[in-house]
Amino acid sequence: MVGWVPLGKVTDMYSISAADAISPAIERTKALLFRPFKWGTFLKLGLVALITEGLGSNFRSSSPSRGGGGYTPGRGPMIHSLGDIQPLWIAEGAAMLLLLLVIAAAIFYLVTRLRFAFFHCLVHNTREIRPGWELYKEQASRFFWLNIAVGICFLLLMGLIAIPFVAGFWRVFHEMQPGGAPNFGMLLGLILPLLPIVFVLVVTGVALDIILRDWMLPHIALEDASAGEAWGSVWARIKAEKGQFFAYALLRLILPAIAGIAVFLILLIPGLVLAGTVAGVELGIHSAFANSTGSASVAGVMLQVFFGLVAFGFALLASICLGGPLSAGTREYALLFYGGRYPVLGDLLYPPALPQGSTPAV
Repeated sequence: MVGWVPLGKVTDMYSISAADAISPAIERTKALLFRPFKWGTFLKLGLVALITEGLGSNFRSSSPSRGGGGYTPGRGPMIHSLGDIQPLWIAEGAAMLLLLLVIAAAIFYLVTRLRFAFFHCLVHNTREIRPGWELYKEQASRFFWLNIAVGICFLLLMGLIAIPFVAGFWRVFHEMQPGGAPNFGMLLGLILPLLPIVFVLVVTGVALDIILRDWMLPHIALEDASAGEAWGSVWARIKAEKGQFFAYALLRLILPAIAGIAVFLILLIPGLVLAGTVAGVELGIHSAFANSTGSASVAGVMLQVFFGLVAFGFALLASICLGGPLSAGTREYALLFYGGRYPVLGDLLYPPALPQGSTPAV
């Protein structure tokens, strides 16, 4: 492959630098999605790429909702101590949390299976999802439980780090007068030491995500390697090329972020126009049927739902058309970089040329 250089300490391998992997990743993405171009295939692969890459990160966090969890003056029960919490509330909360965890685990398992299926598509440059879905069923299941185990350990680490701060935050909350503001001096004294800890935890989460998805997954998929074997192979390659792996990790984060900003700017004006149009239509329909009853009222509701679904469809289509290639390109970039250091993967991405006059083995 043009631009590949010997790796050095790891024998019989050839590597491509983190920067040089960008251009061939773009070309492979074009070949997969656009050559030849078929709308149905493009939308299918774009949606799969968006789900597995854009929504399937192992350690993606979300902010808690502010709508129903906090204290609102004059509404709901007031809690000044742990004794104010009723056992029924604890049971309901635990049941709801358990249900959410089961649903989240089921979704994450399906995303993991789909991630291996898309890996098969990218490695073999095929547009069929089903072969990889069936082929890597066992490997995807083991990778799913590996991610669960790593995630639990990561949460336990966060819990242990948070323990010293919990008492301080509880004291600030407990000393706050009903309807009053917290002691901002004490609150600031608790938050400032947390900032570097949060930064380290975020970096750790990102590093674990890259190690698992970009580097360990190919070993588990192609060699049926155990978690320990996959990590041993990855660690040997990281030690051999610390600089390149660090550069890759930076570009792996920077490039999608830049592309995401570009996509946001491209969609900003059309999105505002679409949102304004839909809002105007919905408001007009609501006003037209405001005083209607019976079947006319039902027709008004159905019209609002219809235009809402149309707007959602346009938004989803735009997300797939722009986010799909971006997500597929990100995964191609990961495979190309690591494929240069992992010959089993590299030979699948770019099969070695056969000697003149020879025939492929059957």
